[in-house]
Amino acid sequence: MRALKSLQNLIEEFCRLPGIGEKSAQRLAYHVLKNRETYPDSLSQALIEVKEQIKTCPKCFSFTEKSESCEICANPHRSARQICVVEEPFDIAQIESFGKYHGQYHVLGGSLSPLQGIGPDQLKIKELLERLKAENDVEEVILALDADLEGDTTALYIAKLLEETKIRVSRLAHGIPFGTDIDYIDQRTLGRAFENRIDV
Repeated sequence: MRALKSLQNLIEEFCRLPGIGEKSAQRLAYHVLKNRETYPDSLSQALIEVKEQIKTCPKCFSFTEKSESCEICANPHRSARQICVVEEPFDIAQIESFGKYHGQYHVLGGSLSPLQGIGPDQLKIKELLERLKAENDVEEVILALDADLEGDTTALYIAKLLEETKIRVSRLAHGIPFGTDIDYIDQRTLGRAFENRIDV
């Protein structure tokens, strides 16, 4: 049976979401349809609120519902000595859930990817450099970027820009995940684990 036009439109919209394939989009669309008396209204209201109420923090470029700085930037108890550089705002939530980092953040908005037309001008790298000049307290920039080619390229690029400064530049350690057998590790991850080995 051919999908109804309005239902097909909904499926296509769900397909545009990252990580959602055709089958998942169909399941989501049929769930909305099955609960059409209440669910579409609450979903559309949530989408409108996200559009109207969430803004970009002018300091770190994360998301905020305030017109000024986000909660982390405005928190006087957060250390100004460290800035953790991440690719996307949701990376901050991951790091915060760990509960061990108490510094500031800076969101790049992605990573360098020449093949996709993403160069330094498309990221918040210039804003990071300006922030480091304006804030004299920063002692360390932590690059918490993805462990892939784009993340490595971005980390090297930023590290090169900061070479002449007195600011320490570090990167999150990458290697073998805890509880994993070496037989199942790919060569790149194993090589990174050797590079980042520690004394015991």
